[in-house]
Amino acid sequence: MDQYTLKIVENLADVSAASWDALAKDDPLLSHAYFYALQESGCAMPQYGWRAQFITLWQGDKLAGAMPLYLKMNSYGEHVFDFAWADAYHRHGLDYYPKLVCTVPFTPVTGRRFLAASDEVRRLLLRAALNYAKETGVSSLHGLFLNDADAAVAQAEGMMLRQDVQFHWQNANYRDFDDFLAALSRDKRKRIQQERRRVKEAGIELQCVTCATPAQWAFFASCYLHTLQLHNSPHQLNEDFFQRIGAAIPQNTLLVIALREGVPIACALNYITDEVMYGRSWGTFEFHSGLHFETCYYQAIEFCIAHNIKTFEGGAQGEHKLSRGFLPVTTRSAHSLAHPQFAQAVEDYLKQESCALAGYVDTLNQRSPFKLLQNRHLRGEKYNS
Repeated sequence: MDQYTLKIVENLADVSAASWDALAKDDPLLSHAYFYALQESGCAMPQYGWRAQFITLWQGDKLAGAMPLYLKMNSYGEHVFDFAWADAYHRHGLDYYPKLVCTVPFTPVTGRRFLAASDEVRRLLLRAALNYAKETGVSSLHGLFLNDADAAVAQAEGMMLRQDVQFHWQNANYRDFDDFLAALSRDKRKRIQQERRRVKEAGIELQCVTCATPAQWAFFASCYLHTLQLHNSPHQLNEDFFQRIGAAIPQNTLLVIALREGVPIACALNYITDEVMYGRSWGTFEFHSGLHFETCYYQAIEFCIAHNIKTFEGGAQGEHKLSRGFLPVTTRSAHSLAHPQFAQAVEDYLKQESCALAGYVDTLNQRSPFKLLQNRHLRGEKYNS
């Protein structure tokens, strides 16, 4: 650390967008604009349990490394569930909150979390975060949705790894949506065709919009917030956040808007890069059979095929995605607990959870929606033609 200066950043305005984005590279969900929109819109702020404590390493005036770290007073908006751990602490008269969490708020997308140009700086970032956790006396440090490289660094530094499952769609160089359907087993193909037909028969048309207008973002936000209220979901994102994102990274956003008789009734938000589409949020003012799947999945798949996007990450959880062409993918998080007895208990639990998860993934793969040869191809297995 002798050649680096450590700074804890609470206001991202103190770091230039160019310096941050040089480390984030082309990932829109790690961009300065994305984190700044979360901050300035009030979505990831102390009143909702998020206090930015970004770890930054500097060589003179040059930003050499950064970690999006938050002091958390709850576990909402993380998508890696540790409510049972918090309850166990409470039952033993201990405080689980505050804790430190390295993540992108409200965004269950696997990616880099230790932003640096070298392995050395990535290790230094994590060590700084671990030391900061000790100095502040928090219960724990967590790194969520780590890519393989960051997960390996976390494990090497003594953190416990936890696994979960998401469902991702892979583009096997399909010519069009019908070509994708042809790869599915007959019953799955028929079900999707029926769902799409019902939406069409309801008089619903779909529009895929990049670089959406402020009015279109306002409509999406109203759909999204209406649906959150219907399900009594906790606070997440607001219109100000979406408007800021729409203005800052329009080329990385895709709104799928559903209209009935020319009137918009539902909308889904996706983030896009050259290689990956990330399905994030949706909302609707009307219920129609199959509308959710058409708006959130099938239109996105068609867009990926048309634009040669290789992967569509459909969001957190959702076993229902399996029958619609998505396959299970393991995600990873890393955890360090200060209390030695609880750390041991969690480590024992994670070993059991990992074994159960492996069995679950095997079961899911046995239920693959694809024909046998196509399924083997997508999983990278060799087979005889």
